[in-house]
Order: sequence, then structure tokens, then C-alpha cells
Amino acid sequence: MIRIAFAGTGNIARVHARDLAGPVADGTAALVAATDADAATLASFATEFGIRRTYPRLADLLERERVDLVHLCTPPGTHHPLALACLRAGASVLVEKPPAISLREFDEISAVATGGPWLATVFQHRFGPGQRRLKTLTGQRGGGQLGRPLLAICHTTWYRDQAYFDVPWRGRWETEGGGPTMGHGIHQMDMLTDVLGDWAEVSAITRTQARRMPTEDVSLAHVTFASGAVASVVNSVLSPREESYLRFDFEHGTVEVSHLYGYADDDWRVTPAAGHEEVLDAWQRAAPAAAPGAVARSGHAGQFRAVLAALASGQAPPVAPVDARRTLSLVAAIYASAITGRPVTPQDLAPGTPFHASMNGR
Repeated sequence: MIRIAFAGTGNIARVHARDLAGPVADGTAALVAATDADAATLASFATEFGIRRTYPRLADLLERERVDLVHLCTPPGTHHPLALACLRAGASVLVEKPPAISLREFDEISAVATGGPWLATVFQHRFGPGQRRLKTLTGQRGGGQLGRPLLAICHTTWYRDQAYFDVPWRGRWETEGGGPTMGHGIHQMDMLTDVLGDWAEVSAITRTQARRMPTEDVSLAHVTFASGAVASVVNSVLSPREESYLRFDFEHGTVEVSHLYGYADDDWRVTPAAGHEEVLDAWQRAAPAAAPGAVARSGHAGQFRAVLAALASGQAPPVAPVDARRTLSLVAAIYASAITGRPVTPQDLAPGTPFHASMNGR
């Protein structure tokens, strides 16, 4: 039985707990404790999910409970100290995005999470059937029917009003690590790097067009990947018609998905290049086998199931630090390029550089 605790019991924690309370855990995990500085929120959460032991501080919980996994659902600025505390106490950590507010903080956490206990980041869209079969067709899991990647589009065009950013920790460098590039578009950018791998160069601009906030409400970037593929990346919280859109143009076909906060199979479209109609057959054949109780769309349940299975077998859970860092470094590169006004390469984000230490380089 995997013993799970929650650090932070707000809205996203409830999403996690509802999935765990369903068929995902399937008798293999138990919610044993929770902690939150807000006593009322903590009490409500504990009542809803049948958690008997609650604590006002994470330190107290870790001292008194034997915990295998902590779901870290607190604001981003707290992830670094709380994740370190969990790992040093022997508990693995599943941290909500963004996993840290700087590459320096993330590297410090990752350095402790080697060989177990482990660190994993919540990037649930990797686990939907569409993304999984796309990776099969790109050759990452055998096949490679789509050929070489050429061009990609990664647009997160969402809408958040001013009241959303009036919450004290949102849209601030010191508490969220940035604006919508960090807090919203990171999910789609993770799907992008999950398919295309390491980036090589980024040129970007950011703007604060309409919201009152110290960070951006819009960013636009041109990204070159190590494979030679190029991508257009847009992140916005000013778009009344909301959409999450990714398009991948390969030598032998186009694969695209349009959704908002989670995709189903019907949200994907495959267009073969002339003479490569076999791509459609390959897409159908690549449909992952449905596990008992599996969901047909992307969402937390798919990732939680994979995390629990890994922990039960004594293995590192997905998404590993090397995967999350690739996405976090793309966010850092967008900010670094926009602030410096020049293209950025991975060397510009190396330890000891300003944008390794903080997303705004200060």
C-alpha cells in the first residue's frame, strides 16, 4: 500500500484527490495525511476525502507520518523548500507545474532526488492516448512512419481576467516564476518537447498588453530544435476564444490537436502527405491498449496510474527530472531572449548565469 500525503489542499489538490479516490489507486494507495496553512481549507479537504490526520505544517506531517509519496500542490514559489523537505525525509514527490520557479531551484531539488526517493512533475498531457501514439509514429517507441520533423506550432491562447492575477502570488517573478508562459503555456510546451526533444536556440518577445502585473500576459517565440525542426510558440491569457493547439508537420504527414484543458481522441487530426496514406493506418494501429479503468482522454488519472505503478515496482516514476527540466529550460529561454533582446542557446542558461538563477535574470 503506497501511503500518500497532500501538501496544499486547494483546487488543484482536489483534482488530484478525486482521481486517486476513483479506480486509479485501485486499492494500491491510501490518502493518509494532509497539510495546509489555511485551517478551513485543510479541514474541508480532509472531510471530503476521508483523511483522518491533518497538520498545519509539512514538517510536522513528515516527522509523525510514514509517507511514500507527497502530492505537492502549493503555490510554485514554495515548491523548492517543500520538495527538499519531503525528499530528505524519504518521501518521493509528485509536484504540480511549474516544478520550481528557476532552473537553479529545480537543479537543487533534482540533485537530492537520485536513486529514490524520486521527483516527478505533473505534466498529464503526456499520458493521453493521442500523445502516446504520436510518439510511436515519430520513432520514439519504434516505427518512425512520420519521418523527419520539420515544423511545429504550439499555441496556448487562453483567457484570464484581472481578478485572476490579483491573487497575491500569481503572475509574479518571486512567487510564480513568471506569467502565462510559465503558468499556462508550460503544459503545451511540454507536449512540444516531449515529441521534438532538446531545443537549440530561442528568439522571443514578451508583452504586458492588458493585465496589471509585473510579468507578461503574452509571449511569442521562435524555437529551433536540435533535430533542425522549428516551432512557433505563443502563450496568451488575453484570448476570449480559448484554445490549446499543437501542430506537427513531418516529412510524411501532419498531426494536430485542438482542445482546451484536456484532449480526447476526437480532438486529433492526421493528414498524410501525398503518397504516404499508410500514415493513417499506422495512426490507427498505434492506439495504446486500454488498461482496466483507463481514461480515454488526457488528464491526471493517466499519469497518477503510471506513477503508482512505478513506485509499486520500485522504479522512478514519470515525468523524471531530465524531462521536466527540458520544458522548464524552454520557458527560461523565452524569458531570457525577450529580456535581453537576442537569441538564446542552452549555454546562456548554464549554472552561474543570471537566467539560471531566476527567470527574469535578476
